[in-house]
Amino acid sequence: MDRMTRVRALEWDDTALLLLDQRLLPGRVAWVRCSTPEEVASAIGALVVRGAPAIGVAAAYGMVTAARLDSDDAALEAAARHLISARPTAVNLAWAVERVLGRMLEVHPSDRSEAALVEARRIQDEDARACIDMARHGADLVPGEEPVEVLTHCNAGALATAGIGTALGVVRELAARGRLARLWACEARPVLQGARLTAWEAVQDGLPLTLVPDSAAATVLASRRLTAVFVGADRIAADGSTANKIGTYPLAVLARRHGVPFHVVAPTSTVDLRVPDGAGIPVEERGPDEVRRLQGMLVAPPEITVFNPAFDVTPPELIGSIVTERGVARPPFGDALARLLESEQ
Repeated sequence: MDRMTRVRALEWDDTALLLLDQRLLPGRVAWVRCSTPEEVASAIGALVVRGAPAIGVAAAYGMVTAARLDSDDAALEAAARHLISARPTAVNLAWAVERVLGRMLEVHPSDRSEAALVEARRIQDEDARACIDMARHGADLVPGEEPVEVLTHCNAGALATAGIGTALGVVRELAARGRLARLWACEARPVLQGARLTAWEAVQDGLPLTLVPDSAAATVLASRRLTAVFVGADRIAADGSTANKIGTYPLAVLARRHGVPFHVVAPTSTVDLRVPDGAGIPVEERGPDEVRRLQGMLVAPPEITVFNPAFDVTPPELIGSIVTERGVARPPFGDALARLLESEQ
């Protein structure tokens, strides 16, 4: 466990994948045991585990469970398709599954489960190290030496990664440097990842956090108390268009209006150069009861029609920088991102 956090989202216990059930936080801490690829895919789809890097790591271990059940080519490819279909927007999911599958298909069937485990552990370790590197690069973007106040949206912390987090990793690094006066966190309706998860992480690690309704973000930005906004990403297109939790796009508009730098923090595995711009990013739509109900209680008529996109896409002209483990990309993002992906880690 990293010195900057007590929080972890998942672990492998040599027989199965254990996932902290994020649906139950902050009220209860419970773990879900997954020993088949179907159980891993179901957990990803149900938001037991979420956050682009974390679901990539979880899916990698899902392929380990698949190989232990049946190491035949066809069975592994079917398991891979099932895992990839669990959630469509986060590119890390397919990236991790395809990476583990490719490694397994290079070796004899009798060696595939061990090869998958080695690769899944490598992906987990790489993500943890990437979080540290992103945190340092991101914290370096904050000018001066005095303590600052920053804002984040949704949860891009240890619960969303295999390490200290992406955007929240930067916040933890600022705290470690003695430079965090306050973290402001949007609640992130309708699933409340900011209220339930980011706030819970802050309590675990002693970070000074103020929770605000999404509708109050403009007021906080207009107060001129913020030095920067840091958010995560689920997929970044070749031009820098960024898919993140719904509510990120209007936050970027507001940050631009009030002159607050807006930074995206994500590993290079989140960058998808195959997608030229934001129009090509698939946006997941989730069930209507996430909006109709709150904690199981109806807050809208049950027959009402609901539009519930899980993500929105922020255009590149609203983004000040994209922070990765390999460095910081600045506009124009097309060439900058391509250079980062070509560079050595």
